[in-house]
Amino acid sequence: MSGAVEHAFAPLSVLIVDDEAPARERIADLLGDIADTQPTRIAGTAANGVEALAVLEREAVDLVLTDIQMPAMDGIELARHLGRLERAPAVIFTTAYDEYAVRAFELAAVDYLLKPVRAARLAEAVAKARRLRPPADEILRRMAPATRSHFSINERGRILLVPVADVRYLKAEQKYVVARSVAREYLLDESLVQLEEEFSGRFLRIHRNCLIARDAVKGVARATTGVDGEAHWVILLEGIPEQLPVSRRQWPAVKEALGV
Repeated sequence: MSGAVEHAFAPLSVLIVDDEAPARERIADLLGDIADTQPTRIAGTAANGVEALAVLEREAVDLVLTDIQMPAMDGIELARHLGRLERAPAVIFTTAYDEYAVRAFELAAVDYLLKPVRAARLAEAVAKARRLRPPADEILRRMAPATRSHFSINERGRILLVPVADVRYLKAEQKYVVARSVAREYLLDESLVQLEEEFSGRFLRIHRNCLIARDAVKGVARATTGVDGEAHWVILLEGIPEQLPVSRRQWPAVKEALGV
């Protein structure tokens, strides 16, 4: 008889995300401490959300244990990007701040661990993670301390991160939204209405199907189109040759917002 412990569960592959190395090491040690009852395998570690998504390009995981407040990309934004994966992992937040823990608990969407993390509480959270679904994007939006810094695009089986600051306009086309940067177009599987709500300070609606980046506007001009040669206003954006028409309905608000 070998004396080896037989686990009732298959090990969960775990990604640990925290901007502080000692915190990552503590979580790893605690996972080792609870391995007899909640077996796990550490698939990788990362110091922020951007690094975490890079790890996930190489390996799928079952569970992400992530801090909330981190540079480059915080834990809530990371969770929103994770939710767009074809095989989205469960998410457990670790935080030193009660306000986030309380909000997570009230929304009943995700589990959380209040730092300093205890082994018994971690075991309970991992057990819950085996039946947790990824938190809904709407719930994460309500928890978010700030707007996202990146859009995430599923492209050929990987997540492509596009900085929000690089996007010149967002245009609804059929069931997708086209996000246009100077370099190229990307397809977002999101609602233009929700994007307008989330990024109201950055993007301005000029048409029922189009939002423009306020800080990318280099001017407005009059243009004529159609057989009747009717004149209308168009927006000129830095680095984009395309002229974007402003609807009559939106022109008064656009004119006031741009100060023209």
